Amino acid sequence: MSSIRGSGSGLRLSQFHRPQFDVNRAPIPELTAESRRCIQTLASYRPPKSPLRYPKSRSAAVLVALFVGRMGDLYVLLSRRSSSLRTYAGDTALPGGKWEPRDKSIEKTARREAFEEIGLPLDYKKVPLLCILEPFLARNQLIVTPVVVLILDKTLRPILNRAEVASLFSHPLAAFLRSEPPFPLETQMLELKYHTYTDIESNTVPGKVRMHTFLTGREAGGTKPIFGLTASILIEVASIGYGREPDFEPYAPGQPTWQQRIAHALRYDPVFREAERAEGIDPDKTPNPESLPDTRSPQGKTRRKRRGLGLLLPPKL
Repeated sequence: MSSIRGSGSGLRLSQFHRPQFDVNRAPIPELTAESRRCIQTLASYRPPKSPLRYPKSRSAAVLVALFVGRMGDLYVLLSRRSSSLRTYAGDTALPGGKWEPRDKSIEKTARREAFEEIGLPLDYKKVPLLCILEPFLARNQLIVTPVVVLILDKTLRPILNRAEVASLFSHPLAAFLRSEPPFPLETQMLELKYHTYTDIESNTVPGKVRMHTFLTGREAGGTKPIFGLTASILIEVASIGYGREPDFEPYAPGQPTWQQRIAHALRYDPVFREAERAEGIDPDKTPNPESLPDTRSPQGKTRRKRRGLGLLLPPKL
């Protein structure tokens, strides 16, 4: 496995090893035509090259682990975080965590965290890589890269680290493109909408950001909905894989792209600037957010231009 570290300090997350994956030769059970196309699309996806350099100390990864359900549809594994954790206790999440010096790539970060949290094997034949997405910016000042894999071994059984994970469940991937639930609502939930969103002021960049929420169908048992960064990541994975936009508007009016938001943080956020300088990266050489293109369509092409990039100005001192 080749490292994604560029020359010098910092991570270049757009560079990673690409294994040969052929959905037609893989030992996968019966697939719907839509699921087959989705897997093929994800396996051939390449993120746009990024001009940004990220400090390793502020980098993290999550594993989007897909598997094929009984009816040939694709599902994603989700966990309910332990209620004893200091941060995001009880939240619905994807396995993942911060980069560590022993990780040779951001993919290995995601795989290591999934192994530690839910016991997902590190065996690349059982869990091959499909693709690595462009990174997202978390509210706790981390640059989070989603790593998408496909679980081929149906005999695998989770081994939960109870200190971090209370339970594990799954949700249909295609359901992140729909406003209607993929399951019948329980009586006490009939008045709740499956998908909702709220536009909030970002604590990382100027302007508003759309926060999505999806019901899991397990709320009556205490499981929290899928929301925030986890929901945004899964909307992106589903949009790329199925090659279509959701039946709702995923962004707030004038919302900057994730790359533009990360560029703003790298240039102006004191936490990121300190981390960059510690790793020999000059934060003032980060491209201006306004100069970065909008590549938010499922095919990676420029979607309609969005207004509001003027909001990406440095905060007044």
